[in-house]
Amino acid sequence: MTNNSKTLYIGMTNDIRKRVAQHKEMTIEGFTKRYKITKLIYFEEFDDVRYAIERETRLKTWSRKKKVDLIATMNPNWEEIDTM
Repeated sequence: MTNNSKTLYIGMTNDIRKRVAQHKEMTIEGFTKRYKITKLIYFEEFDDVRYAIERETRLKTWSRKKKVDLIATMNPNWEEIDTM
């Protein structure tokens, strides 16, 4: 997820629609509320939560450039993805 300044946030959820709504409504205190992280621009799906957690952990260690390059593979213009 991102904001108008292209700050990046990586997270994991089992309900993407609910989680995106929480970000948009800014109901969760912390980083995403402080930086107004409200736009979903990239996501991956996993059948097993263990793989999702492993992927999230790995992505958080990546450089910003590597994350931006990954986003570009699916969404080069950083257009907001509608989850509804």
